[in-house]
Amino acid sequence: MKAFVVNEPGAPETLQFTDLEKPTPQDNEVLVKVRAVSINPVDTKTREGKALYNTLKETAPVIPGWDISGEVVEVGNAVQAFKVGDEVFGMVNFPGHGRAYAEYVAAPETHLARKPRNVPHHEAAAATLAALTAWQVLVNEANIQPGQRVLVHAAAGGVGHFAVQLAKYFKSFVIGTASKQNHDFIRNMGADETIDYNEEKVEDVVQDVDVVLDSLGEENTRRSLLCLKDGGKIISILGGAKEAVQAEAEKRNIEAKNYLVHSSGQDQAKIADLLSQGKITAHVSHVYDFEDMAKAHEQVETHKTRGKVVVHVS
Repeated sequence: MKAFVVNEPGAPETLQFTDLEKPTPQDNEVLVKVRAVSINPVDTKTREGKALYNTLKETAPVIPGWDISGEVVEVGNAVQAFKVGDEVFGMVNFPGHGRAYAEYVAAPETHLARKPRNVPHHEAAAATLAALTAWQVLVNEANIQPGQRVLVHAAAGGVGHFAVQLAKYFKSFVIGTASKQNHDFIRNMGADETIDYNEEKVEDVVQDVDVVLDSLGEENTRRSLLCLKDGGKIISILGGAKEAVQAEAEKRNIEAKNYLVHSSGQDQAKIADLLSQGKITAHVSHVYDFEDMAKAHEQVETHKTRGKVVVHVS
């Protein structure tokens, strides 16, 4: 099968297009013929030798990626949830070795969900790591409630545009930060209020927030504390809730924590249900051919992508 590997970390051009043996699924795994994969910032950082690279290289070859959508072509002996021919999608083995940049991926059945029939593969692939992050932060961690005020940073990005939609689905008042050219987009996603981070400091104009989803890091996490009400929660997906920030938050009766998404077919199935009903959608701004994986990485590295970048595999 064709796959991309990282033999030596570096620039996008270091992604090597090569031939590998097709994997054999274990008892609790299915073999998926991949139709599409989505590309995340963690992919590009891993390719550079950062993020999860040191973990992945222990089980070389390093095949990047975690987000897939495709068709089951083989099932392990113990698999009960899926059969050959089922269309599935999910984030595989995160934060372990997902090996998604390949024509075939062996994935635990518990990491996948059935792809909705009315959602094409490229949109399903886009609604995996980013959508799971938004779901797990807002629903599982923050226990979002109707009527709460929710602040979503980088609201036009991959995680952000799902977070805006989910917060609105749960009947929250949604405030999103984005550059001015993305304000109409995030309003269409459901944002009630928009903040241009180039023109104003969010802490100067936003107060009494119940939940903040931070995707920008420590300085932004610290500043966002000023937006929260007593008893509020801020969850950083970029490690922004450092010890000093947590100490500052505690003084103000605010819960500040970091969160790393994990593979979950159960959560993915809930996202699938919302996708099938049209309650949320995956906005895919760029689709590349499999051979053009380096170009997809370059686009993600602009940090200006609206929604998601997807690669068509087969």
